[in-house]
Amino acid sequence: MHLVYTIFVNITEAMAHKNEMGKEGEAIARRYLEQKGYVIACMNWHWHHYELDIVAMDGEELVIVEVKARARDYLLSPEEAVDAGKIRRIVTSADAYARFMNIALPIRFDIISLIQANGCYQIDHIKDAFYAPCN
Repeated sequence: MHLVYTIFVNITEAMAHKNEMGKEGEAIARRYLEQKGYVIACMNWHWHHYELDIVAMDGEELVIVEVKARARDYLLSPEEAVDAGKIRRIVTSADAYARFMNIALPIRFDIISLIQANGCYQIDHIKDAFYAPCN
């Protein structure tokens, strides 16, 4: 019984750290985008089961940004975590956002990858990281 409790505490601590890193990563990504001239329209947009990390404007283009933060020793790179299923969910959420907000602009999908090491983040901004699937 004690072993189960210890594992539960460790999982809880790991999840709390992951959530903190995710929130910190989104804040860093926002500052980065603002410094590059993007206008942030929305952070952490949720509606029903749809969800987007950052919605921004880059000129006349709506940019949906998926933010992925990882520790340097994580096995999977941040952008590798954006698999086909995640892409479908992001695209569907972007469509819901555009319809809900009545926006008729071109949409671009970017990924901002943040890798943490020694208290600092390495930022990689991948523009046009993926396109909406045809089906």
